[in-house]
Amino acid sequence: MEMKLKPILYNLVPFDPAGHHFKVTMTIADPDPKGQIVSLPAWIPGSYLIRDFARQIETITAKCRSAKVPLTKTDNHTWRAAPCTGSLVISIVVYAWDLSVRGAHLDEAHGFVNGTSVFLCAKGKEANPCLLTIEGLPNRGGAWRVYTSLPPVLSLNAEKSRLVSRSEPAHYRANNYDELVDHPIEMGRPQVARFKACGAEHEMVFTGLIPNLDIKRITQDVKKICEAQIRFFEPETGLAPFLDSALKYVFLTTVVGDGYGGLEHRASTALIAARKDLPVIGQAKAPAGYATFLGLVSHEYFHTWNVKRIKPAAFAPYNFARENHTSLLWLFEGFTSYYDELFLLRSGIVDKKDYLTALGKQISTVWATPGRHKQSVAQSSFDAWTRYYKQDENSANAIVSYYSKGALIALGLDLKIRQDSAERFSLDDVMRALWQQFGKNFYRAVGQGIAEKAFVKLVRETTGVEVSDEISRWVDGTDDVELNKLFARQGIELIWQNSTTLPTMNVRVRKQGDQLILAQVLEHGAAHRGGLSALDALVAIDGLKVEPNQASFDQLLSAYQPGDRVEVHVFRRDELRQFTVELAPPPLSDCVLKVAAEASSRA
Repeated sequence: MEMKLKPILYNLVPFDPAGHHFKVTMTIADPDPKGQIVSLPAWIPGSYLIRDFARQIETITAKCRSAKVPLTKTDNHTWRAAPCTGSLVISIVVYAWDLSVRGAHLDEAHGFVNGTSVFLCAKGKEANPCLLTIEGLPNRGGAWRVYTSLPPVLSLNAEKSRLVSRSEPAHYRANNYDELVDHPIEMGRPQVARFKACGAEHEMVFTGLIPNLDIKRITQDVKKICEAQIRFFEPETGLAPFLDSALKYVFLTTVVGDGYGGLEHRASTALIAARKDLPVIGQAKAPAGYATFLGLVSHEYFHTWNVKRIKPAAFAPYNFARENHTSLLWLFEGFTSYYDELFLLRSGIVDKKDYLTALGKQISTVWATPGRHKQSVAQSSFDAWTRYYKQDENSANAIVSYYSKGALIALGLDLKIRQDSAERFSLDDVMRALWQQFGKNFYRAVGQGIAEKAFVKLVRETTGVEVSDEISRWVDGTDDVELNKLFARQGIELIWQNSTTLPTMNVRVRKQGDQLILAQVLEHGAAHRGGLSALDALVAIDGLKVEPNQASFDQLLSAYQPGDRVEVHVFRRDELRQFTVELAPPPLSDCVLKVAAEASSRA
């Protein structure tokens, strides 16, 4: 007879908003008699870097039957409790002052929690159901409410959980620990809107000061994106993917003065958006950054299928204690980056001209990084933990982005499959095959991820097109995707143009205090050949002071022609250095895509 697993009880209290502290209590009814081991994840899925969330635990205590239980720390994020008889209660106080999509944040205005940063995991009980109570919510200025995609329950004592509305007591249930930490939580008094996409409930939550936010417009646009993606993966049923584990999908958006980012979860996403990028009521034309925000929404929503359910085998299941290496992030992040913009086009958010402009910028970004000739996207994927997420001033010369080049690989494969199959198949068919084989039932059964080298075979079986050579050169090698040739067969011309008429040092600069710093010195460029280094602080060019802004730098260069030699003074650390730099011609750095008929008719 199968033993029924006892639920792990969690209690979350935002008890000190001014000090940014959550108190989290964990109750284990049947702890390991040899001494229960508990740990906090070292990283959060979707952000491939060891974060050591346990460093924010200020205090940790344990008790059993009111008696104190000794805890021994065994590594950076793991503790072992002394053997005890009866329920083991472990309490921690967590410092929450990380205003990002990855951690936890609490002040007098709101609280935000990613489960990986606050909920301990009981070793050997990862499969046990988890019951969460959130209480002690502040009521200053109005009572806080809780927003999450975790399914709510009426009572922790209810044998069969009855689903209730968001306004009732904040009790929630997860089937296991992995599910518990895959539903971020927002609490406070945000602006909220709801809509249905293909019949499924969606909720948009905006936290932060946003006067006159045009939430109606945002909701209408986001609904178009959601419906287009749902119908893409489920053209026959129109069923949303998250219905396997949640009642609704929740967009949790923190609005700040300047910021951008997102992190996917199985039935929600956490977003950071700049206030200036969001439309306000009465605004005839949306801000320039609004399409960027919608692209982020599209990207994270597409992840609901691609990486949250269609996973690499290395993520099935996650190991929260260490790095989970895979060479397939180009498939999961890169393909998602391809489809996020494509679904803005397919849903009617942008037109073809705007789409081609965005695609041209993406191509330009990849071609601007010399590192693409050194590192493959397979290597970039595997090394995300130590290189992509730890970039420095030399990264452009040394690595390639599995996001941006991965998107171009998706584009190249899409065009190749369409052309070699006489338009009978496309990359769309491959994505739907991945969904049917790996994603659709991932949480309904023992989920299986795609093996590291299985993609080529799946494409062949799905479309009849052989892409092993392309994968060898574009993914495992460092060849550029032959977009010129592929576009030409589609009637699109790829044109390279100058972004400026000024001569160049082949550097990127940034203001740092009262100095203009060489943020990057591109390999084999003019500055590199002249001896300049990244992080040098520009002082003067031919005796004229360089002010700490891009305009001053450009103004000084405007007096010269390509091939001219200039004397450049810089501070390297606290030492004044002088170098002679031969200025280079302005690079052909801007990719422009035009329908062939338009290109041939230009003046």
